[in-house]
Amino acid sequence: MNILILGNASDVHAAHLQQALEQAGAIVNYWDIQQFPTQLRMSWQPDSQIGQLAFPDGKLFKFEEIHSVFWRCLSQVNVPLLIDPDQHSIAIRDAMSTVRSIIQACPVHWVNSWGAYQFHKEKPLQLNKAKQIGVKIPATLISNDPEQVTQFVQRYDKTIFKPVYGGAHTQFVTSSHLDPQRLNLTLRLSPVTIQEYIPGTNVRSYVIADSVYAAEIRSHAIDFREDADAQLIPIELPDAIRQQCLAIANAFSLEWTAIDWRMTPTGAYVFLEANPSPMFLHVERQTGFPITQHLVTLLMRSF
Repeated sequence: MNILILGNASDVHAAHLQQALEQAGAIVNYWDIQQFPTQLRMSWQPDSQIGQLAFPDGKLFKFEEIHSVFWRCLSQVNVPLLIDPDQHSIAIRDAMSTVRSIIQACPVHWVNSWGAYQFHKEKPLQLNKAKQIGVKIPATLISNDPEQVTQFVQRYDKTIFKPVYGGAHTQFVTSSHLDPQRLNLTLRLSPVTIQEYIPGTNVRSYVIADSVYAAEIRSHAIDFREDADAQLIPIELPDAIRQQCLAIANAFSLEWTAIDWRMTPTGAYVFLEANPSPMFLHVERQTGFPITQHLVTLLMRSF
């Protein structure tokens, strides 16, 4: 059984999963986009749907010989620098267009799919979709309008801000952030996500197919990712929230995800976001959740 990991062995999660899959009897190779187009060869014929991957070590796989692909990370292509900047840009665009096309054309079991990855990049749409299926979300504003931001912040005792796309830690909004000159300058550079602050504690739930595991993350930090001493306490989710976890995964086309919640002092769960390729090793080691085992089963199952 041939299984590919989109990524490379420098990622500890990818390397861990490779070892687990090989112990279970799978043949595992890395589909490393950083090797394209200099070392990795990819071909596809749209009229016949025939495609293949030729790896730097000489291994060649036709699409039909690949059982599944685990999406760990999508790297940038590695196009050698050309003297002509226009030619260099063209080469990068051609290479990335080929990558995007072949990933979507490869008719195998993806964990997770291109569509799920694309949807994750639009975090405001995640929140909207969660709201549509009946999940509670924080009051949220995405804007680059200083007046709208100021009015929104004034409605709540506390608010937080974070990038629209993600990639940086959450912070409290302070009076200095709202200084008109600073705010106007900042919002001319980029819009921002502002949310009401939800008091309580963080909960992370992992969904793998129809299995759900959750842990309370006890931390005094506004963003628990900044707290190396955060405690992970396994918990049983209320059945209604467990069902919401499954509904979110289904609505977001995710077979595997980590969903972040804020649990209020009254026990209400407020959805924050769902990640299509979450880190899990630290949580698995601290809680004993059999995440690796479930991922191996998901990637190796028959259809």
